[in-house]
Amino acid sequence: MTQAFQWPEEWTDLRFVALDVETTGFKPDEERIIEIGLVTFERGQILEEWGSLVNPGKPIPLEVQELTGIKDEDVASAPRFEEIAQEVARRLQGVGLCAYNLRFDQSFIDAELKRCGFAWPPEAPTLDPLIFARELQRGERSKKLGDVAERLGIPLENAHRATDDAKVAGLVMLAFAPELPTSLSDLLVLQAQWEQQQEASTSFWRNKRGGDEGPSAAQRAISVFGASSVGLGPAYLYGDELDPLRAIYLSVPELPR
Repeated sequence: MTQAFQWPEEWTDLRFVALDVETTGFKPDEERIIEIGLVTFERGQILEEWGSLVNPGKPIPLEVQELTGIKDEDVASAPRFEEIAQEVARRLQGVGLCAYNLRFDQSFIDAELKRCGFAWPPEAPTLDPLIFARELQRGERSKKLGDVAERLGIPLENAHRATDDAKVAGLVMLAFAPELPTSLSDLLVLQAQWEQQQEASTSFWRNKRGGDEGPSAAQRAISVFGASSVGLGPAYLYGDELDPLRAIYLSVPELPR
């Protein structure tokens, strides 16, 4: 039975774990995690940083070594994921979860946890700063984490290292707060709305790639608040208004006009 958690009304009061993984590739059923970082935030402050290199049990491709700086010899004596799975699962319980391009990190962590008899907590509110960056920095060409963070005055000193990326993802999410609804439920609905729009605009390319990228923000919002609260409809999550941006601004009182 899924444990019931009482989430705060305002999302900035939510204790959440910002997370990131580095991996040997892109398919969670075939590839493995080589580094994981979990950074706990509460009321805008970092409470704890935790991370570990992980021995994937397979060679790290050269392109991944060049991107991350993590080499086979670096992970040779690192724990296998099954050695840290219980600790990871414990740290994900009873908190919100945040990641930049959440679906990727979630798919890998869930796959690794399930191999060890655990699972990603389905009740957790999830936040993806990338979804908000695509809208709030719409006029900017690059939506890479480092570029988005730089525009917000947040330094990213060690890109493509799990704990550093996780910390910056959490800081970016908090930096967007003045431009977003204060209510957690409103924020999750807005996130689902914006992700739905973004998916529609890129559906051709996603269908070309194929594969399951994990639950969408709309599905994640339903898992936390229920379909009636999210208000899913045939067109947009905020009702019958056909202009999505107008619908958002008319339907979320806390959003600055």
